[in-house]
Amino acid sequence: MILGEWRSVVRYDTAHGFAHKDVMKANGEIVKQPLFFETYNLAFTHATLDLKMNWRQYKESLEKELKK
Repeated sequence: MILGEWRSVVRYDTAHGFAHKDVMKANGEIVKQPLFFETYNLAFTHATLDLKMNWRQYKESLEKELKK
């Protein structure tokens, strides 16, 4: 939860024909970051590890943006 609400902060998906990470900004902007892996399985493994290691950082970053 961020400031009392459930919010998406980061998501990984393969929509639009390529693997990518979407980072949500406080102003509603979604920043797409392409992932350059040979297979969707490798992209999924990367996504899982990234979220396990960095979820707090993603959350804190959005919280700071929202408090501005």
